[in-house]
Amino acid sequence: MPRAGVTPERLTRAAAEMADRTGLENVTASALARRFGVTTASLYSHIKGIDDLRARVAALALDELADHVAAALAGRAGKDALTAFADAYRDYAKTHPGRYAAAQMRLAPDAATPEVITAGRRHTELTRAILRGYGIPENEQTPAVRLLASAFHGYVTLEATGGFAHTGDVDTSWNRVLDALDIALTNWPTT
Repeated sequence: MPRAGVTPERLTRAAAEMADRTGLENVTASALARRFGVTTASLYSHIKGIDDLRARVAALALDELADHVAAALAGRAGKDALTAFADAYRDYAKTHPGRYAAAQMRLAPDAATPEVITAGRRHTELTRAILRGYGIPENEQTPAVRLLASAFHGYVTLEATGGFAHTGDVDTSWNRVLDALDIALTNWPTT
């Protein structure tokens, strides 16, 4: 019989909080079991395993990030939308580093649960909304989505791992990256 208070949702939230505090790689079934005061084996009546739990954290993170970005995008277009999206993305990655790491799991085929796929598509649609504001035709949007995803993810990952620690003001560099992306999107080459 499942222990009162332990649900897949509570386990997911606890795992997300743990990932933010100690790193996604430190989220284990035994650590969660200790937190809830249950045996590790009893967790498996609520989740299929650690991969299932991490996929649940990934879906949660992608949904939260999409909500954060959507709120920032509301009523904006062009460079204002680009900057709002990028700043919301960067803010989420800094505020929730473990959840952000889990959100990147969507790239792994074995983590492609329906919830993760749906949340990932939502991000793509939010990005495409920005691109429509730049007048980028639908047949050119996939490479533009990939450009923005690469720039945002690359920057926040390098920043989080100390890759810019030796070079001063990372916020000024971030704004210059956004200026360059704005120019690239404004002048997007079409075939």
